Amino acid sequence: MKVLRETENRPVDQFYGPGMDTVDVLVVGAGLAGLNTARLLAEAGLDVAVCERRTSLETGIRTTGIFVRRTLTDYRLPHLGPAVRRVLLYPPSLNEPVELVSARDEFRVGDMAGIYAQAVKDAERAGAQVNLNASYPAKATKARFTIGADGARSTVAKQLGLDVNRQLITGIEEVYPIRTGSTPTFHCVVDPRLAPGYIAWVIDDGEHAHVGLAGRADRFTAPLPQLLQRFRDSFPTPEPAGPVQRRGGPIPVGGLLRRIVSPQGLLVGDAAGAVSPLTAGGLDPCMRMSELAASVTSDYLRSGNKYVLEHYDAAAMRRRYLLRSTMRRGLSLVRGPGLAELAFTGLRTPVGKAVAKRILFT
Repeated sequence: MKVLRETENRPVDQFYGPGMDTVDVLVVGAGLAGLNTARLLAEAGLDVAVCERRTSLETGIRTTGIFVRRTLTDYRLPHLGPAVRRVLLYPPSLNEPVELVSARDEFRVGDMAGIYAQAVKDAERAGAQVNLNASYPAKATKARFTIGADGARSTVAKQLGLDVNRQLITGIEEVYPIRTGSTPTFHCVVDPRLAPGYIAWVIDDGEHAHVGLAGRADRFTAPLPQLLQRFRDSFPTPEPAGPVQRRGGPIPVGGLLRRIVSPQGLLVGDAAGAVSPLTAGGLDPCMRMSELAASVTSDYLRSGNKYVLEHYDAAAMRRRYLLRSTMRRGLSLVRGPGLAELAFTGLRTPVGKAVAKRILFT
């Protein structure tokens, strides 16, 4: 383990066993956060290795792949579907949905397998080693610094003694191609019988459909596949025009964790809880957080000054999600369809629509 010699304020070189590979930075997890961080660090001239336990990045995908306008404006991303400008919010009865329409391209859904494949190429082109089917901790690889990009239930967080996600929801989703012609629309259904504490959704961008739901595991009334089928039976969903892929997993919704950095490493993406507590969107936070993580890591390893790590400030990032955290707690209190229907009475007002637009379109 790397230690810090206070008198010199520099990391002390580690003694490694014979035959061990040593790198400056080990990134654990080859999702978007991990691969983006690895690329940036390699471009900065550091020796970087990525380890990912999956044998293929086309399997085990845990994100719907929704990119919001802020991300689309600031980053160039490949493999994106058509723009979505229309959102429909439904109460449990599905009657009188609230329609929100933007004059701008608010969402695009990415082909995450293609995005990951391109991210691997970019990281390797920058000089990073990307290793699939590689476990952590790795017996044959030692690093001066470890970055945990290994998801909501991060092993790195536990190994480094950092905070771990405690508030999680669990989701399931089916993705498949559809026949074109429909107006791209993001359908959101608030029904605690199907998705307690969160929503069920259909994203139809005219090329693909994403049909899913998520909620608190302790409140599900049936196994997730059964609830998803119940949703499909009750809500008009597009018919598949090709193979159906199923994905799912845990989503952190407690907001950014407080202790996400130490002299031995740091956390990014879902591992750090960098997910909107209300919408559960994590792709924009992971892109921005990976840039900060790479900058702080590079400065720290070059200077040996542990106070550089203070720039990886979780408190400042947590403030951005204060309103969303409050609304998340409110959503978790909706336990019956009657209360959800009542909430839509306020949502249909001009003020209610304005608040919904501010949350969904910013």
